[in-house]
Amino acid sequence: MTLRAVVRGVGHYLPTRVVDNAEFEATLDTTDEWIRSRSGIERRHFATDNDTTSTMATAAAKAALTDAGLEADDVDAIVLATSTADLTFPSAATMVQAQLGMTRGFAFDVQAVCAGFIYALSNANALIASGQARRVLVIGAETFSKIMDWTDRGTCVLFGDGAGALVLEAQDGAGTAQDRGILATDLNSDGRHRDLLYVDGGVSTGTSGYLRMQGNQVFRHAVEKLASTAHTAMDRAGVTADDVDWIVPHQANIRIIQGTAKKMGVPMDRVVVTVQDHGNTSAASIPLALSVGRDRGQIKEGDLLVTEAIGGGLAWGAVVLRW
Repeated sequence: MTLRAVVRGVGHYLPTRVVDNAEFEATLDTTDEWIRSRSGIERRHFATDNDTTSTMATAAAKAALTDAGLEADDVDAIVLATSTADLTFPSAATMVQAQLGMTRGFAFDVQAVCAGFIYALSNANALIASGQARRVLVIGAETFSKIMDWTDRGTCVLFGDGAGALVLEAQDGAGTAQDRGILATDLNSDGRHRDLLYVDGGVSTGTSGYLRMQGNQVFRHAVEKLASTAHTAMDRAGVTADDVDWIVPHQANIRIIQGTAKKMGVPMDRVVVTVQDHGNTSAASIPLALSVGRDRGQIKEGDLLVTEAIGGGLAWGAVVLRW
């Protein structure tokens, strides 16, 4: 028998403020058509005064727990992926732990920018496989609207805020690719590419800073690295592109999503796409897409999923799981 980390519940939260592309036309040299044609984004959600990364993460976590039929104290650990925690410390995960009323277990943040949820899933899988936890709440949550330079049309139109969460539970499997749960993971990073995507603030500057990105260079790395990591994870799981029911990619840019799917040999009708409604929500984008894809009726129990992401670092990776 093989211990598998199986999805028990899923949920998400989006702020009530919806910002259509047309809103940017009043302050930037841009148009709705320009944004759509280059990114596929039509609208995004921005945090209101009542939203922080931890409160959004808590709302998504509560939805996932309800979906799983569990209470907060049924969970052993929280792993929260974010680059926009409320404070430098303590971790946003411990804030979520308190807001949920969870009085046991442990909680910590993972920071790998847009690849954060992949890293969080991999860590949660390891906790379950090693026996350190039976149930893990895995969350991705971001308030990227707080680190935007609103004069930079190349970045500020691309990002949004939100949160998504999964409850993973230890279940016995047969050790085959037919098992439910996480079948394989692959993680990578290359710090030589730091300047392609970063925030120019932090403790060394005494400011929160703004997001800076060399979009063309990030795009050049993205398709090749995403397809490569996905194939590595699929090889480890013992599956092929023909076995995949859904690719659930990081929702950064429709052209990256299309290019990666083509390179993987998977048609777009087997790709969950939410970028048009959410923009790039960094570490929140994959759990948001998983939750929305399930709610749409696309993702069903037993489906084989490949999910992959790349972000600042550069950091990238993939997870193969059976829903």
